Amino acid sequence: MNCDERKKIALIYGGDSSEHDISVKSGKHVASRIDRNRYEVFEILQKGASWTLQGYGEPVEVDKSDFSVTVGGKKIKFDMAYIMIHGTPGENGLMQAYFEMMGIPFNTCSSFVSAITFDKYACKSYLKESGVLLAGERLINKGDSWSAKDIVSELGLPLFVKPTDGGSSFGVTKVKRVEDLEAAVESAFREGRRVLVEQFIPGREFSNGVYCDKGRVVVLPVTEIISGNEFFDYEAKYLGKSDEVCPAQISHELTAAIQSASEKIYRYLGCSGLVRIDYIVDGDKIYFLEMNTVPGMTKMSIVPRQVEVSGMDLDGFFNVLIDNIK
Repeated sequence: MNCDERKKIALIYGGDSSEHDISVKSGKHVASRIDRNRYEVFEILQKGASWTLQGYGEPVEVDKSDFSVTVGGKKIKFDMAYIMIHGTPGENGLMQAYFEMMGIPFNTCSSFVSAITFDKYACKSYLKESGVLLAGERLINKGDSWSAKDIVSELGLPLFVKPTDGGSSFGVTKVKRVEDLEAAVESAFREGRRVLVEQFIPGREFSNGVYCDKGRVVVLPVTEIISGNEFFDYEAKYLGKSDEVCPAQISHELTAAIQSASEKIYRYLGCSGLVRIDYIVDGDKIYFLEMNTVPGMTKMSIVPRQVEVSGMDLDGFFNVLIDNIK
């Protein structure tokens, strides 16, 4: 392909959440694997109102009135956006809504689906009629009155406490004593304005990537997550305190059941692009944990390994994802 014919992709990373640095790593890893013979990649760092093109000496501000940049007196308009922001505004629908208004194709779920899936309570509420198994929970909003004893009486111990709209396990606590619940809720509130107190489901944790190729939902191999800590927290995810076994050493029947659940959830929620779905499996019962619509893509992340096990290389995988951007 002639260089002048390559599609111009704005690869956006950064964001405004605690996951900013992880997003930068994910974005740079993706940038390194996109086929430069087919696509011209422009890396954009987003932080608050500042969207700046990287790699051209001094950062160049993006003109958000038409999503373009001017480099050396030449105006560059992008053909599409590849969002690699974990957390706000790249995973909760805000950035998607901007691109929808601008008529610019992008790689993730729609603004509506992104908003629904990003909020853990909203996502579970949306799935309640789907037949997917869900842990019991209690939602606490800022300013709500609540009783630790009542929650423990209803949901038992231990409990998981988490912000409804956070990622990478920031603000998540496993609570084993009723007297520790208040501090855990306060910790979660430092990451967001709504907190989910969730029933503990004993079992094994699994994760499964799903994407769409020409209208066909494709489910990747299943990964089992074996955390060296109490749960799959930040240290386990990013500092090597876990084993991530892919393909998971489980029966063909359980593998098929998890993959079937992933396809069902993907279709039920109206997802597009690449997502990752996490589960807890207790015996033969598969409980939905949460959805990641911009899953991590660092060298240590779960999905790249699943792609490798599926028989694809990452370069070819990104070709497929980008070719399916609408």
